[in-house]
Formats: sequence, structure tokens, C-alpha cells
Amino acid sequence: MTLESTVVPRTPVVPVLRDSFAQGITSPLTWRLGQLRALKRLLEENSAAIEDALFADLGKNPAESQLTEVGVVLSEIDHTLSHLRGWLRPKRVAVPLGLAPASASTMLEPLGVVLVIAPWNYPLQLLLGPVVGAIAAGNAVLLKPSELAPATSALLAELVPLYLDQRAVAVVEGGVDVTTELLAERFDHIFYTGNGTVGRIVMKAAAEHLTPVTLELGGKSPVYVDDTVDLPAAARRIAWGKFMNAGQTCVAPDYLLATREVAEQLAPHLVQAIAELYDGDPRTSSSYGRIINDRHFERLTGLLRGETVITGGRSEARTRYLSPTVFSDVARDAPVMQQEIFGPILPIVEVTGLDDAIRFIRSGEKPLALYAFTSSKQAAKRILTETSSGAVGFGIPVAHLSVPGLPFGGVGESGMGAYHGRRSVETFSHEKAVLHKRLAPDTMKLVYPPFTEKKDGFIRGLLRRLS
Repeated sequence: MTLESTVVPRTPVVPVLRDSFAQGITSPLTWRLGQLRALKRLLEENSAAIEDALFADLGKNPAESQLTEVGVVLSEIDHTLSHLRGWLRPKRVAVPLGLAPASASTMLEPLGVVLVIAPWNYPLQLLLGPVVGAIAAGNAVLLKPSELAPATSALLAELVPLYLDQRAVAVVEGGVDVTTELLAERFDHIFYTGNGTVGRIVMKAAAEHLTPVTLELGGKSPVYVDDTVDLPAAARRIAWGKFMNAGQTCVAPDYLLATREVAEQLAPHLVQAIAELYDGDPRTSSSYGRIINDRHFERLTGLLRGETVITGGRSEARTRYLSPTVFSDVARDAPVMQQEIFGPILPIVEVTGLDDAIRFIRSGEKPLALYAFTSSKQAAKRILTETSSGAVGFGIPVAHLSVPGLPFGGVGESGMGAYHGRRSVETFSHEKAVLHKRLAPDTMKLVYPPFTEKKDGFIRGLLRRLS
């Protein structure tokens, strides 16, 4: 997806949302909670239709759709409903003695009208997940689903107006031209999930209005395996995290680092794990998805050339089927190592040990996630302290997304900002500083501390001016 910088007419929906926000429609806690409950009903009452749309777009199995799309958003809603009152309470802050008696606090206030732009790989979860936080924070919200997942986009465009307040929550469908038009508008926050190329375009557009942005991007997330762990168990978890949604997951393990000895022992367990996950044949398994479109299919099949295939490597252009594939002895400068794979291909790159693995990880851009399978506390500590990534998972990939209390977000090229749970509300809010002091000069003079001119002259002068 690339966006043109042409001038296009502005959509009328944004002024409507801004007027609703200005009227205070979205501010009351009762409105926020009511909208979250309505969104929950949307998901629960239309579960079968959502499953059908996700199958049409990505070939997703209904169980996977419930686990990774609907279930994630429902969990986010329930967590937010349970904690929102507490999150919105002002936080007391200590006041320096020189200003006593006084009180200080911070409060969260909604930003205004926010735009959420979703990707195609998890077209429901990655659209509605941020929307939960935006609504909970008291904003008016414009949803832009991905045109590359047309069935899901059309379903959400139909359902959202039926369940949510049309004055303050709207859906706009369309392709690059519509997104370009939206980015010409002034928003109070833009939340974009996708790739770095479009992320830069979003930032440039946002800069015209000094609009803050959250960018949830991607990158090559490594998984390191050493000889201290149960390799069959590690293989099952790696295969599950890698080949879910046919590998089209931003936090999926992108490549595997291991010594030659560990790689040779691990390889047959990966083959076995794939067979167990997909009933012996992923092509006929109802649990295995398909590549989103022809362009991505051609890109991925192009990466198969010249590599040593341990398992997989089979494809069918008509159905966009690409089997779960594992490469061995992959060169560090191979084409498959020069881009985020975002598909069902797992390269195994040989390293001499942990030192070499850390050096290699650090030689590239900071990943969205980093996974390690090791029983060594020293190795785990070094991975935590000597690498930088959006998240680290020990013993399991991908699953950190399901923990509401953990922030989800990247660092460097893998993104900026975070959300989930309380952090979603904070992302879509302004934390306002508030100070209260009674206007009583005579009492203020009584609380002057015994200052020394050298240490506290500034505060003495400030208090004199106030009194």
C-alpha cells in the first residue's frame, strides 16, 4: 500500500464527529461504558458472520478467528469495563513543602477525534482493539478498515452503525484514495497498524497538523533456541506461533537462531509439530489459512528459490496456498533475511552461540518481539539487557498479546507508542496537570521554610511573588 500526495476533497464525516465531541456527547462515563457494552454485543451477536468474513478474506478457521480476533477484543472490552472507573480517577501528586498547603493531581482527558487505520492480517482485532481504548478515553472515533480484507471491512461498515452511536463513531471504507483523503484532515490522534513505508507517510501527514501518532509496525522478530530446553516442546510452540494465520502475524517468529547441533536436532521436531498442528496435510486442513492476495503470494513464493527446504515449499497459485515451510543453513544475507517475511516461511540461521546470536540481532533494526527458548537464567538476563525489542517472550511466542496488563508496541523501526489495557486509555488521552492552592497570602507567609539563599533562592523568590 502506497499513498499519493494528491489533493482530494475532504470527507464530511470528520466535522460531524468533531461537532459531537464538542457537544460533550462522548465525555460521560455512562456513554463510554454503554458503547463498550454495545461493542461487546456486536461481537457476540454476530459471531458466525464474523467467522464467515474472516474465512472469506484469509481462510481463517472459525476456532482461530475466535481465539485471535473476536476473543482478543472481547477480553480487552471486559478488562476495560472492570477497570475504567479506577483508571479515570485523578492521581494525587506530592507537593513541595515550599508550596504547602496545596494539592496537586493529574487527570486524563479525551483528545478529541481520533482515526484508527487497520491492516488486513487481523482485520477485526487490529481495528476494534484500539477502538476500545479510544472510546474508553472519551473520544469520537473514525474507523478505517483494510480494503485488502473486503468481507470483514464490509461487515464492520454494516454492523458498527447498528450498535454504536453514529454521532461519534463512524466507519469509512475504501482504498488508497480514501486513506489519502482522511490523512488530509486534522485529527487529534492517528493510530496506524501496518508497515514502515506507510507509517512514514502517516507521520508526514500528521505533521501538517502536529497530530500525535501511534505506529504499530513490524520487523524481523527472532527466536533463539539453545540446548537447555525440551526441543520437541519448543518446536510445537514455535510452529504454532509461526504458522498461525499462515504466518501473516506481525509478532510471529520471523527467523530462528541456533547452533548447528541444536538446529539439526530441532529440525525433525519442527516437521513433526507442523504435521500435528495441521492434521498431516496443511493443504486439506481446516486449521490452516491462505495468503491474502496474489501480490503477497508471488512475493513469498519468490523467497523459496535457492534455499534448502527441510519441510514444505509447496504452493498453489489458484487458492494462494503456501505450505508451512522451514529452511536450513540460511545465509545471513539471503533474500529471505532482507525483509520481514510475513508468511509461512521459517529460516534457520546458524550461530556459534549466544554471543553470536546477540550480535546478529543487534546488527539489524529493533524487532517488534524477540523470543528465546532457554533454561539458563544467565542467557535470559543477557537477552533482556543486551538487546532491544518491543517485547520479549521466554518459552512461548506471540502469547504476550493476550496479557491485558502488558503494553503492546514497538521500538525504533518496529513502531512507537503502545496500547492494551490501561495503556490504551492513556494513549488516547491527555494527562493534564492540576494544582490547587487557596488564595491566602497571609497563610502562605507562615509556611516559608528556613531557606538558604544558595540552595533555595529560586523558590524563595517565587513564593515572594505569589504572596
